[in-house]
Amino acid sequence: MNSISRYPHDLNTKFYAVSLYRNGNPISFVCRRYKCSKASLMRWNKKYDGTKDSLIDKSHKPLTPHPNAHTEEELTWIKNYIRRNPNISLCELYGKLRTEKGYSRHACSLFRVIRKLRLNVIKEKHTKYTPKHYETPKDIGIKWQMDVKVVPKDCYVGQMPDKFYQYTVIDEASRERFIYPYKEQSSYSTIDFIKRAIVYFGYKPETIQTDNGQEFTYTMKTNRIHPVDILLNDLNIIHKLIRPRTPRHNGKVERSHRNDQQRFYSYLKFYSYNDLLKQMKAYLKRSNNIPMQVLNWLSPLEMRQRLENKNNIQ
Repeated sequence: MNSISRYPHDLNTKFYAVSLYRNGNPISFVCRRYKCSKASLMRWNKKYDGTKDSLIDKSHKPLTPHPNAHTEEELTWIKNYIRRNPNISLCELYGKLRTEKGYSRHACSLFRVIRKLRLNVIKEKHTKYTPKHYETPKDIGIKWQMDVKVVPKDCYVGQMPDKFYQYTVIDEASRERFIYPYKEQSSYSTIDFIKRAIVYFGYKPETIQTDNGQEFTYTMKTNRIHPVDILLNDLNIIHKLIRPRTPRHNGKVERSHRNDQQRFYSYLKFYSYNDLLKQMKAYLKRSNNIPMQVLNWLSPLEMRQRLENKNNIQ
């Protein structure tokens, strides 16, 4: 029999089911006809005294209040505050109750009791974030986005426990990427990676955009210059930092990391750093040859070639 909701039957159904059962019909027959369980039929039969009113459900409200329910004193506090401050917000009300009355319950409990009592408080409105237009460069070498991804532990099947990090840089115009693994996430790895990326692409960008990780910049105010900034200043490259805790500003490289997880790391097994390096090199060649809708179904390498030909013609 299919599962039945808790109170699906009306008064007439209960009355006719009990009457049919008391006329000597089998329980299974009555349950099939009125689509009820044996337990429900027996409960109705026990309550039935010959009148239909005896089958009316009684209130399901508990006879005694819950031991953790709001006390009458607490309810009086809440009602008085709202009555005296009709424009008070939920957060301000919660703060006043805690500081002035010693109210120790969670804010969600206060919200639920206000909703139950149907009291009116001002709800703070939060404006929905609307993405702003991001100006993507039209030529290669204008801006790179760079980030670091932790290689999942499940992919490593070696005997000695170890951690690995994937450094990634992507050219915004062509979406061509360069990735390289490291055993540590530090400024030294970042400097080595930038040098390798310049050799791989064959050109250096005007700007490199990163997040505010310690491998890219100092997180605390200091007069020292970060080693990465020293390198970029020597190479005449602008180092642009995105807004803290806003990864969407580095969206192109972040999305590429999600693709790496789906296409590469979900199936990857490696037993050493050299093995990871070899497999990552093969995957880099594969990923740069995958067509992308944002590039009108061109691969990053095809897009780079088209942009280079366009610049040569001009």
